Amino acid sequence: MKMILIISDGIGDAPISKLQSKTPLEYGSFPSLDRLAREGITGIMDPLRPGIPAGSDTAHISLLGENPYSVYKGRGFLEALGVGLELEDGDIGFRVNFATLKNGIVIDRRAGRAPDGIHELADEINNSITLDVPFLFKEATGTRAALVLKGDGLSSNISDSDPHSTDVRPLEVKPLDSSREAAFTAELINDFISKTHMLLNDHKINSKRIGQDMLPSNYLLVRGAGVRPPVLTLKERYGISAACIAATALIRGVAKCYGFDILEVEGMTGEYNTNEENKAKATIKALDSYDFVFMHFKPTDTASHDGDPLMKIKMLKKLDRIVGIILDKLSPDDVIIALTGDHSSPCSIKDHSGEPVPVALWGGRVRIDDVSCFDERICAKGGLGRINATDIIPMLLNQANRIKKFGA
Repeated sequence: MKMILIISDGIGDAPISKLQSKTPLEYGSFPSLDRLAREGITGIMDPLRPGIPAGSDTAHISLLGENPYSVYKGRGFLEALGVGLELEDGDIGFRVNFATLKNGIVIDRRAGRAPDGIHELADEINNSITLDVPFLFKEATGTRAALVLKGDGLSSNISDSDPHSTDVRPLEVKPLDSSREAAFTAELINDFISKTHMLLNDHKINSKRIGQDMLPSNYLLVRGAGVRPPVLTLKERYGISAACIAATALIRGVAKCYGFDILEVEGMTGEYNTNEENKAKATIKALDSYDFVFMHFKPTDTASHDGDPLMKIKMLKKLDRIVGIILDKLSPDDVIIALTGDHSSPCSIKDHSGEPVPVALWGGRVRIDDVSCFDERICAKGGLGRINATDIIPMLLNQANRIKKFGA
């Protein structure tokens, strides 16, 4: 049997007063999500440990069956891999945001989330900036980018320049240990930030942006230094072929580390305008060539970070349509589907939190429970109980008759 894992980023939430003290999942109408719950078995899931907020990187490592506390080596490497940069063991990867700096103060960490001209600015950085080591730089979705430092004598044990708030000064990057490598790498990143700011501040692209009432993309916030995590692919661990359908660079990077082929889908953006119908059809088609298909849906998390519960409901309706198309085309005799999230992201705090997320398993020989709605509170009554994200892959493999028994 084939397997599908659907992850709705930041799907979990908390009760919201303007939604009659319900969560977006509880308040909205999502017939296909409810059908999945009604025809399957449900529960709640901790991405890491109860009460521990998970990053999207560590959560997805956990969802792919690995203990992130053992293998996680920083987000930057995964981000860089996900945007298509070629990395080798020993390279240091970083996350980057194009930001807006005014009088030395961070006005906007994402330059208004307007990607206009970012590609040209990235090309200018690659063509005009030099450092004491080779580097790669590439824009990602929106105003995000990735940076890779290559060469010997580097360390990922350095701090971020991103203050993670506005109306403050960016941070100086510092070594986090006393090694020569950490001091050298911190110096390289500070040099890179200084040189790129001088280049970007007076660039014609930013003059054009200002003329069009957009914030200038005149500063780079660098964070999340990381190296390759020591993990095995799903083919090496379980003997299965796997494909990933995701627009977000980080998720694509995690999937690449685990040996997934990355599939491109027309209209897949990772933003509010992503084409949900094409994503659903691509997921179904991928089953012709792969044993396991991982489909990631980002906009629910974006709405949470924007603090917009009505938009989150709207994005959950897009997710509901994806699930509906898939359920209408596939038989529970042929495919096992798991639907869950990578973490909770309450709109009230605009960030990740440590509450568990709902999970449903559909198809195969699952023991259907009495739950008929897919939301945080009702799924807590389901037959799966409270599980960990590392349980998902073994549960799918078990239902698909693809896992070996332990013992004689």
